[in-house]
Amino acid sequence: MSVFSHPEFDAHEQVAFRYDRASGLKAIIAVHNTRLGKGLGGCRMWPYASDSEALTDVLRLSRGMTYKAALAGLPQGGGKSVIIGDPRHDKTPALIQAMGRFVESLGGQYIVAEDSGTSVADMRLMAGETEYVGGLADEKSVAAGRTGDPSPATALGTFIGIQAAVKAKLGRDDLKGLKVAIQGVGNVGGRLARHLSDAGAKLWVTDLHQPAVERCVKELGAQAVPMDAVHSLDVDVYSPCALGAILNDKTIPDIKAKIVAGAANNQLAKPKHDHALLERGILYAPDYVINAGGIIDIFYEGPNYDEATVHTHLERIGHTLGQIFKHSAKEKRPTGEIADRMAEAIFRG
Repeated sequence: MSVFSHPEFDAHEQVAFRYDRASGLKAIIAVHNTRLGKGLGGCRMWPYASDSEALTDVLRLSRGMTYKAALAGLPQGGGKSVIIGDPRHDKTPALIQAMGRFVESLGGQYIVAEDSGTSVADMRLMAGETEYVGGLADEKSVAAGRTGDPSPATALGTFIGIQAAVKAKLGRDDLKGLKVAIQGVGNVGGRLARHLSDAGAKLWVTDLHQPAVERCVKELGAQAVPMDAVHSLDVDVYSPCALGAILNDKTIPDIKAKIVAGAANNQLAKPKHDHALLERGILYAPDYVINAGGIIDIFYEGPNYDEATVHTHLERIGHTLGQIFKHSAKEKRPTGEIADRMAEAIFRG
């Protein structure tokens, strides 16, 4: 498997592979850039169809973390890790502990945190094997009701980003009656759905996990739709909150929404799809900008965690997106391209 010639390789500083026979762990850690600080990023566990698919994901995700941290105004770099396996069937304490030892072997170049398929409990297990774990609430925070789960902050930041996009594209200051289709209503998407519902939006939701859909229907009055139809609904906002590459040659021509703004990582299948959205008059909120709430929350985690300080930082997501939208409209260039340029100016100096 070639790394240096891989299409998603982007001058990554380190890409490490680990197989642990005893636990069955098959994992990859990618560190993209550490100019601003250590590479922090979540550990994703997913039943990838191939090793190549896993490598593609970790290279793209780690690169996104570098850009995300830069535009979030955080002194840290970008990294990511993936475990090949089904978290509902293959995850064991021994496997998670082996992953912790893998993280430890990089000597602090990479800081692990939770992501799709892993949890705060998994991070605590890893913490028994390595000190390089982010997002763990200390005893004082736990006593105050915090768990270390960054999902609430990610959802709130995405909601703030949607408000900014609606203001820029539709000229609206409120979301009452706004039609939003959410693809993926798990830990982040489900919370986002509640924020939108509280703001008066009308929701259409889908998820591979049917109980999550049923919960939104019952508690928020949302309408359930098939997974393969959610992107083409006649709504104001299409919000991808599941896995990436959902904006591609097949889906973009069918999108009727004026705005694409969601919490999923790597929503663009290829850079050209950034241009395709612009050509269709669809305002795209760059994913690594709008979903930065989680790493912002992790940055502040600790004994002096202050919710008001975190919320103030989350509000900056809306301001940053506003700048991106303004430059995009003025220069007639895609929002993702504008965001990349702004981030690179920060982490490349």
